[in-house]
Amino acid sequence: MSKITTDDLDALLDILPPHIRQPLCQQEGMRELLEVVLDLGRSPEARFPQREVVLNPQEVSESDIEYVASRISTFGDDNRAGIERTLHRISAIRNRKGRIVGLTCRVGRAIFGTIKVIEDLIQSGKSILLLGRPGVGKTTMLREVARVLADDFNKRVIIVDTSNEIAGDGDIPHPAIGHARRMQVLTPTLQHAVMIEAVENHMPEVIVIDEIGTELEAQAARTIAERGVQLVGTAHGNTLENLMMNPTLADLIGGIQTVTLGDEEAKRRHTQKSILERMSSPTFNIVVEIQDFDKVTIHSDVGEAVDAILRGQ
Repeated sequence: MSKITTDDLDALLDILPPHIRQPLCQQEGMRELLEVVLDLGRSPEARFPQREVVLNPQEVSESDIEYVASRISTFGDDNRAGIERTLHRISAIRNRKGRIVGLTCRVGRAIFGTIKVIEDLIQSGKSILLLGRPGVGKTTMLREVARVLADDFNKRVIIVDTSNEIAGDGDIPHPAIGHARRMQVLTPTLQHAVMIEAVENHMPEVIVIDEIGTELEAQAARTIAERGVQLVGTAHGNTLENLMMNPTLADLIGGIQTVTLGDEEAKRRHTQKSILERMSSPTFNIVVEIQDFDKVTIHSDVGEAVDAILRGQ
């Protein structure tokens, strides 16, 4: 299957003030637009993969920000909002009084056919963690994983969609998730509770979760995996080594602890007396490091990979 992209770009353009929208529409390569940045007292900018464009020398005013804010959903506790039935994300920057002084209007795209490179791993039923730098396509790949598992493999898939980035804004999910079901989260601090609720109330075979970032969420992920539910998620960090150095999330790959060996054991292993070892079995069986849309590094046995890194191999 070749890659097919849908972006609902007109919906994003429609929320912009006319003096910003019109010069933006005249830009070449609009299908590559990443985001539009509106900062109070500065010129509006459009960002593309290799360039940034000033859209109008006129500075962004409070009325421009209000124009956009009045045409989108209400901002949540994470200062993110969206446009109903689309995947676009609008993020707010506020001053100390809580007033919005900046907006980042990010284009959301559904790209079908992005997981061919890892489709055999998805079918295996093992829990998979996607890593990669911001903007590399983790959420895009996660959305396609949910669709493929629900539609092509007839799995019962539940998406825990904390910021409505996977299935879009509004109560009706974006078609890009196929027949997967979506649970919204009232506030980001409750993400771990909704993860457990999904397992206990809706009998999923697969749970899809974006941005595992706290210790409570890491614990919830372990609970889900131990119940035999396949977990597919993303976490902050570019590589497996990054995750190992993160004390909050290290439990996802088994946790790291310092062990003091006896003299004889240290001699036998040819190591120092104090060494680092993995504490337990990993929550995620497989880690995929996304380096680009078409380039990934796969750790197919996370336990072995972590042990090898700790041994310095």
